[in-house]
Amino acid sequence: MSEQLTTIQASNHPIYFNEKGYEALNEHLRNNKYSNLFIIVDSNTNESCLPKLLPILETDLTIEIIEFENGEINKNIETCVEIWNVLTELGADRKSLVINLGGGVVTDLGGFVASTFKRGIDFINIPTTLLAMVDASVGGKNGVDLGNLKNQIGVFNLPVMVLVNTEFLETLPQNEMRSGLAEMLKHGLIFDKNYWEKFLDLKELDYADFDTLIHRSVAIKNEIVTIDPTEKNIRKSLNFGHTLGHAIESYFLESAQKTTLLHGEAIAVGMILESYIAYKKSLLTNAEYVEIKEAIKAIFDDIAFDTNDIDPILELLIHDKKNEYGSIQFALIDGIGNIKINQLVENELILEAFTDYQS
Repeated sequence: MSEQLTTIQASNHPIYFNEKGYEALNEHLRNNKYSNLFIIVDSNTNESCLPKLLPILETDLTIEIIEFENGEINKNIETCVEIWNVLTELGADRKSLVINLGGGVVTDLGGFVASTFKRGIDFINIPTTLLAMVDASVGGKNGVDLGNLKNQIGVFNLPVMVLVNTEFLETLPQNEMRSGLAEMLKHGLIFDKNYWEKFLDLKELDYADFDTLIHRSVAIKNEIVTIDPTEKNIRKSLNFGHTLGHAIESYFLESAQKTTLLHGEAIAVGMILESYIAYKKSLLTNAEYVEIKEAIKAIFDDIAFDTNDIDPILELLIHDKKNEYGSIQFALIDGIGNIKINQLVENELILEAFTDYQS
């Protein structure tokens, strides 16, 4: 493990790293009179992560495990209803505590379940995937998908604390690690050119440096959401790559003949497409665009689109929750490390971006 990482103070809760998080969690359990403790897991984290967490909990509280089947396809209101019913049957009350142990699906859904049960009970996020560590568990967004439309139903509500423990990454498959890397690349592209440049030669990256990189990514996201917690302004910069990326992810999720993409795989495509748009709008130089495209393509496999795919993807943009007054708003990078929000983009340019991505 690398050096001791400092705790990051978010708007009204701390984000702890590694061992420090477990100490803080046990202290929190000692200092608060909770009635019982519920740990929400999916079928993956129940098997691979729960056995790491249970032995460190120092509490006399009754601990109940609530498991649901893993996968974005289960991040819906039906799963919430099942969990609300289980909480009710097991005697959860307003003094219960929920711990969400899992990737973004678990922290998004578990946070939403806790935020709405009896008008809101305390919850703690323990992200177990790289994606959840650097993105989903930070910033207070909780919610579920509506059909294939991502994150349409949800609330802004903050956890009591977030515990980032990189030992959970040891259980993570390579494609899931890459998926999280997409959000880290995004943080560099929108906010910190030096940070972006650390990823240009991944072979040079030491695994020991990885904790420090995760810490920096969380710090960048936290800085942005602290300034703008409910996405009225600068927080929209975090949507870079996501306007097209979410539409692609939704389309591949609902399309029977397509293999479902991981979030980061879709966002990687979205970042290339939206960088091309930024280049065509003279926000990026050609050299910067090529650098971004080559760096991302060196990490992520190409995704094939045929002519019949593009129209339904554009159709899905209409439902994007970032839209205002019926127009599609993009966050586009304005030179590496800077961003311009609320950018309108015409369909022709989007189609051109897809053509260039495939070239």
